Amino acid sequence: MTTTYVTVAIPYVNAAPHLGYAYELVQADIYARARRAAGDRVRFLGGTDDYSLKNVVAAEAAGVPTRAYVDGNAARFEALAGPLELTFDDFIRTSADPRHQPAVERLWRGCLAAGDLYRRPYEGDYCVGCEQFYPPAELVDGRCPDHGTPTERVAEENWFFRLSRYRDHVEDLIASDRLAVRPEPFRREVLAFVRAGLDDISVSRSVARARGWGIAVPGDPSQVVYVWFDALTNYLSALRYGEPGSADLRTWWTGADHRVHVVGKGILRFHAVYWPAFLASAGQPPPTRIQVHPYLTVGGAKLAKSSGTVVAPTDVVDAYGSDALRWWFARDVGAATDTDFTPERLVARANDDLANTLGNVTNRIVTLVHRHRDGVVPALGEQHGDAPGPPAVGLADVEVRVAEAIAELDLRGAARLVVGAAAALNRHLEATAPWALARDAGRAGDLDRLLAGQVAAARTIARAAAPIVPRLAARLLDQLGGAGRLPEPAPTFARLPAP
Repeated sequence: MTTTYVTVAIPYVNAAPHLGYAYELVQADIYARARRAAGDRVRFLGGTDDYSLKNVVAAEAAGVPTRAYVDGNAARFEALAGPLELTFDDFIRTSADPRHQPAVERLWRGCLAAGDLYRRPYEGDYCVGCEQFYPPAELVDGRCPDHGTPTERVAEENWFFRLSRYRDHVEDLIASDRLAVRPEPFRREVLAFVRAGLDDISVSRSVARARGWGIAVPGDPSQVVYVWFDALTNYLSALRYGEPGSADLRTWWTGADHRVHVVGKGILRFHAVYWPAFLASAGQPPPTRIQVHPYLTVGGAKLAKSSGTVVAPTDVVDAYGSDALRWWFARDVGAATDTDFTPERLVARANDDLANTLGNVTNRIVTLVHRHRDGVVPALGEQHGDAPGPPAVGLADVEVRVAEAIAELDLRGAARLVVGAAAALNRHLEATAPWALARDAGRAGDLDRLLAGQVAAARTIARAAAPIVPRLAARLLDQLGGAGRLPEPAPTFARLPAP
């Protein structure tokens, strides 16, 4: 059986979650659902990044102890699983889960034993928002290129990781596609970064600057582990990497067929360059795929907790439902370019695709079965003569084609296939006109075969849509019934009112 380990980036909990992170969660969930449906053994991990200076600064600004502040916001991120219909198999909090610290310490000691950690003084421009030092050439008018905020000049003695030693290794991983970075523009971006040369990076912070918040460097209590070395380890700590001989680690990492990280473009460098180097140093295999997504924007401005540009995903779900939001994420968000969110776009897309196409064709078929066969779906017998048959061409394989698109994390392609199949089924209804066929008593068998085929096709489309819109798919399948009489026709997706 194929084993698939899929993760999302764990977010800082310096503020409430926003819609951009919800997109990442749903994207990974659609993938996990589809792989389970295809028969994979799947483990889907979420979590929160608690040991960040951003969290400390936010807690101080709120006048709340860091621990209490982090616990409160982390709970808000974990609670997204309900409204967003997420199917996490595990959820890890870096400051609270007992699996995490031993794993960080083991990874550190592995890198140290490989000769890849050393201590030296350093001075540089630091962005607290990114938790990253920037060379002067990457700053924009002295500001962070991502957040647009002034950087802080930091001078201290830290532990460094010999990233420069792993330049050829990381380049070969990505260039050979043993580590597949997708979509392609992000693969080219990270290869250009690696080929320009890699400098060693600081992987610790002084206890004083970290306000004592973090995991102590093994053997050096004056330093805490840098948040990105700490946070990336969550992918292993959830698999009990800190425990010798961990069965979870063997199953889901060293022995897994697919190790997939779904991340935003702003943290590509950490996942596609630093992380494979840390893993190689410690003798662990790299991820097999890093799926990168662009940003969501509102009015052209990036959604971000730090800037206050926030759309709460729970508010969107409360107003329009999880199906509408998940569908918009899959159908309309660009694969490599930022996408602007508006409620009007979400509503228009949901009404066009879910109400007018998927919901409408199902309702039409169920109504025909009730009107002409008292709600009982005829058995799908053998076709003969010139009888119109089931709409198999282009529809019979839609479930497989949608699963193949999702396996490549092509969510837009998958959503187009679903709605295209529903539109094709609707055209088939018009072309075959079962209501006209029903007027000819001599063609009752033909009508039976036609209705049976159309119900079968509608069920196939509903199953294909299930990873994307699980609630709607369940309603569609319930309406289309199993054995016995179908439920009375009823709308499966009510048109949404204009915002």
